[in-house]
Amino acid sequence: MLKTVLLKIWRILWKTFVGFIVLSIVSVIVFRWVPVPATPLMFIRGIEQKADGRSFSMKHDWVSLDEISPKLQLAVVCSEDQNYLKHFGFDFKAIEKAMKENESGRRMRGGSTITQQTAKNVFLWQGRSYIRKALEAWFTLLIEIFWSKERIMEVYLNSIEMGDGVYGAEAAAQYWFHKPAKSLSKDEASAIAAILPNPLKYKANPPSDYINKRKAWIKQQMSFWGNKLDYDKYEDDDDTTSVSKKKPKKNK
Repeated sequence: MLKTVLLKIWRILWKTFVGFIVLSIVSVIVFRWVPVPATPLMFIRGIEQKADGRSFSMKHDWVSLDEISPKLQLAVVCSEDQNYLKHFGFDFKAIEKAMKENESGRRMRGGSTITQQTAKNVFLWQGRSYIRKALEAWFTLLIEIFWSKERIMEVYLNSIEMGDGVYGAEAAAQYWFHKPAKSLSKDEASAIAAILPNPLKYKANPPSDYINKRKAWIKQQMSFWGNKLDYDKYEDDDDTTSVSKKKPKKNK
């Protein structure tokens, strides 16, 4: 009797596991082309707004990558993930550095790449549990396999939180600077990138002294990069070691 029950439980668990694997792969493939309409964080923030007695607010306008200023694309790379074009979703040196800083008792530092942040924003929830981290790693791997670097950047810049109830580059550009995302200047792009560590606390406009310092550093890094993000800089050498794939230039 016990053996029969255990066998049924095993079958249920196995079917659930296989179902999750299939569903996650299909979801990532679908979002390779389809715009992400909303993310779990957007609904979580909505619940928090209602709990605080505020009205629900969600500014989110999806635009293609060519409608987002290249300056903003470069600014977030310089600010969040300078090895973005070289890694395959995970920057182990950054993770090691973050762990050492956290162990030393200094400010808590994250080692998440843009791909990891995209995986978390689109498919998962906020938190630091081992289960969520494991799922984040799984979706990060899938995203790097099925999406191009341009597509990852497009989804990232259309989904990330950039203010209170503000999500994505277009909504952020309109909210902070009253202009479309494609028209952002270097200074404006660096201001938006500067608030990403905590967009509910910091303002891109008008910036605090702290944000002004971050802006200056980001702009300096952008200059070091030649003020240009070249997605084709790192080409495939072979199918097993490459981190930057040949892909279509645009993703809708």
